[in-house]
Amino acid sequence: MTNIPPSLTGNEIREKFLNFFAEKQHKILPSASLIPEDPTVLLTIAGMLPFKPIFLGQKTPEYPRATTSQKCIRTNDIENVGRTARHHTFFEMLGNFSFGDYFKSEAIAWGWELSTQVFKLPPERIVVSVFREDDEAFAIWRDEVGIPEKRIIRMGEEDNFWKSGATGPCGPCSELYYDFKPELGDDNIDLEDDSRFIEFYNLVFMQYNRDAEGNLTPLQNKNIDTGMGLERMAQILQQVPNNYETDLIFPIIETAAKLADIDYGTAENKTKVSLKVIGDHVRSVVQMIADGISASNTGRGYVLRRLIRRVVRHGRLIGIDGNFINEVAEKAIQLLEGVYSNTREREKVIKTELQREESAFLATLERGEKLLNEVIIKLKKDQKTVISGEDAFTLYDTDGFPLELTQEIAEEEGLTVDIEGFEAEMEAQRGRSQSAHETIDLTVQGSIDKLAEHIHPTEFLGYHEYQLISQIEALLVEGKSVEKAESGSKVQLILNKTPFYAESGGQIGDKGYLAGDDVLVSIEDVQKESGFFVHYGTVERGTINIGQKLRATVDKACRNRVRTNHTATHLLQSALKKVVDENISQAGSLVSFDKLRFDFNCPQALTKSQLQQVEDLINTWIAEAHTAYISVMPLEEAKSKGAIAMFGEKYGSEVRVIDIPSVSMELCGGTHVNNTAEIGLFKIISETGVASGIRRIEAVAGASVLEYLKVRDNVVKELGDKLKAKPEEITERFANIQDELKATQKEVENLKQELALLKSENLVNQAQNIGEFNILVAKLDNLDAKSLQSAAKKLQEKLGNSAVILASIPEENKVSVVGVFSDKIYQEKGLNANEYIREIALACDGKGGGKPNFAQGGGKDTSKLEEALTIAKNKLIETLS
Repeated sequence: MTNIPPSLTGNEIREKFLNFFAEKQHKILPSASLIPEDPTVLLTIAGMLPFKPIFLGQKTPEYPRATTSQKCIRTNDIENVGRTARHHTFFEMLGNFSFGDYFKSEAIAWGWELSTQVFKLPPERIVVSVFREDDEAFAIWRDEVGIPEKRIIRMGEEDNFWKSGATGPCGPCSELYYDFKPELGDDNIDLEDDSRFIEFYNLVFMQYNRDAEGNLTPLQNKNIDTGMGLERMAQILQQVPNNYETDLIFPIIETAAKLADIDYGTAENKTKVSLKVIGDHVRSVVQMIADGISASNTGRGYVLRRLIRRVVRHGRLIGIDGNFINEVAEKAIQLLEGVYSNTREREKVIKTELQREESAFLATLERGEKLLNEVIIKLKKDQKTVISGEDAFTLYDTDGFPLELTQEIAEEEGLTVDIEGFEAEMEAQRGRSQSAHETIDLTVQGSIDKLAEHIHPTEFLGYHEYQLISQIEALLVEGKSVEKAESGSKVQLILNKTPFYAESGGQIGDKGYLAGDDVLVSIEDVQKESGFFVHYGTVERGTINIGQKLRATVDKACRNRVRTNHTATHLLQSALKKVVDENISQAGSLVSFDKLRFDFNCPQALTKSQLQQVEDLINTWIAEAHTAYISVMPLEEAKSKGAIAMFGEKYGSEVRVIDIPSVSMELCGGTHVNNTAEIGLFKIISETGVASGIRRIEAVAGASVLEYLKVRDNVVKELGDKLKAKPEEITERFANIQDELKATQKEVENLKQELALLKSENLVNQAQNIGEFNILVAKLDNLDAKSLQSAAKKLQEKLGNSAVILASIPEENKVSVVGVFSDKIYQEKGLNANEYIREIALACDGKGGGKPNFAQGGGKDTSKLEEALTIAKNKLIETLS
């Protein structure tokens, strides 16, 4: 009988892995966020993702060797979670990486050493795979490690050849499998047999570059990228039948089972699946929210919302009524906080988000399940197997019941859903929604389809024209289509052609006016809806009618300001890539008349030096007077030339390219200057964080810089007058004032403490003697926390073997409480100041804590203070008597 490896906890496995490679001169790096820096990826899906720029040669590594435990989220196999032994949405990937340092021999030798000597897996239980053409790896495993040839399996490119894309770095893999049934022998080994084998370690040998024709050439710097699934190794070492029953997940499952009053061991398989889904998904949602993801209907926010909803539904399936998710989330936080501290630090955010989403979905779930059940009953009665697209859409549109949930329930009932029919209903609804929207409902019939029958989409001529004669094609007042509008009316109108730019790509809509004989309409905004430019304005004079021709004029001053800011935004992105990180990409923008805002992916705040370098570089480009070339070309041609796509934009087959040679090239439909010199000046106003991994720069350009500097100059002059200092002396004068203020505050603080001590002197006589001990529980008026501490400590010293609890309600009308216990009180009698203060604070809707001999706290509810102090005093008397 073969040996069984010793059991290790998940934490021990992680620690041993990282320490092993640290001893091999690898730098232990923390896990990256689940929100990746790579804008092409929604979530961090692999341990190597944070190092992708290094592997692609875009970034120079800080260390030649690294090792990590990377948290990951994958949802491509979400339907298999709980049904198989090893599918997860959240998992941890243990990895060791070489950036042009060691290669195959070391990676293989260390992989074997780690597996057999550190984790003590019996060698006879390990089978390895290699790429079918990788004779080098085969020979190392056979000749240097000593594995029998029959246990080295050659596999094809699909299984054992890693590539980053159609072109670029790539290389063969070698995988290590654990054999649960070695007694079956080495003949005809089938690594696809999940009941016998589990892959636990994958070694990627990045040694080639693949060109567009598929040719492979050796890389000058060969890299190593490995991944060991923590959950899989835990299953092996803890000798449990699946990943879910390891100490990484099973405590969460047990918590959910207890809430449902279920014994996991005797539960039927369907119930176990639901418990496993809860165990897996709760880990995911806790980590996602901790990393700054919020539930929404798009992107990673929708992934989060979907996982939360699955947890709620599977809770219902096993009999849990009402809200429960935060109870299992607390268990997940307990399991994760030792490794990922932000789970506990963001506990309140996590639980608030989960409770909000759970409560909202419970109502949807109850209503939707009832209606869907009626549909299913009718289908089965009619001996049909497909839920119609119309029924699925009604559930989605009317009751907010997600399509994927309908599909999931249908699959459980042996049914399918007509997805094409659902999409057709969705498309029809889009038309109906647009017809009902005030910016689209511009005909008497209120239908976008009818509108299209009567007029053509707006012709935009504003790239080259600031003024032209246009005809009013449709007119809206107070949400209703009208034939005419009189002076004072707020209107939305569509012109047959327009010089006004409609808001898109982060650039706001133009301002201007429409004019005719005794007619004037001010235009405040322009929006684009399904090809129609909707002009928002006010009839300032006269009456306007459908069919009327007016002179449309763009406010040229505003247009020039926005052009300046838009081109400056392009320069800003280029400067950030050159100064900070080539991998920076746009995550949102706003280009308005007075300033610009640019959001970008970046894991940390920019330094003052970096911001200054960015600003200086942009002003250099401005001074160099670079010409901006604007052209239209096929999308693929633009991409091949290196043009950068703007965030949130959708592109057709033909695209508009803004090219400032040697500076910037982007796809953009906005308006721009002809030469960078037209920008004049550029000034960064602020740099802040707006979300996890997302930074924001606000800046001004052109005339706005002068306005910005004028305001600051006036402030400096006013400060100088008040401080009687020259501009260059203000900083020093202000520092002196701060020092003086600190000294004054210190004096005030000392006086407060002296006052507190004077007040407390009268309390000595109120102390109560209990045997050899004294206790004093009292309230003082209007003392801050620090003064209260001084008074309590002084009183305890005077009273000797004593327990002193003092409370006060400072001017801010909040409870402040302090406890000081002598050594003999807490050492011999076991009384703990920490416990007493916490109880008082909790009673007053607050919190507190500290050490056994000294603790402090606070609370919001002042009305409960007297009662809480009385309880504390009685408890002290009872304990010491």
